[in-house]
Amino acid sequence: MAHHASAKKRIRQTLKRNIQQRYYRKSTRTAMKKLRAMSDASEAQAFLPKVISMVDKLAKRNIWHKNKANNIKSKLMHFVNTI
Repeated sequence: MAHHASAKKRIRQTLKRNIQQRYYRKSTRTAMKKLRAMSDASEAQAFLPKVISMVDKLAKRNIWHKNKANNIKSKLMHFVNTI
């Protein structure tokens, strides 16, 4: 267990950040599933920039690695283009 006040504060900050990151990660995955479930091309084209923005924000915050984010964006764009 932490003995220093700074270590206790770091634990509190980490837990708080972890909850926030879990929310952003889960909402992005849900949006990706929603996009993959679409069958209308124009609707998917309109929704794609929102999902890409969410993925970019996760990469910017170092929740996902930038290469993983790029792979996901590439697969989503390929999916939308093949509808």
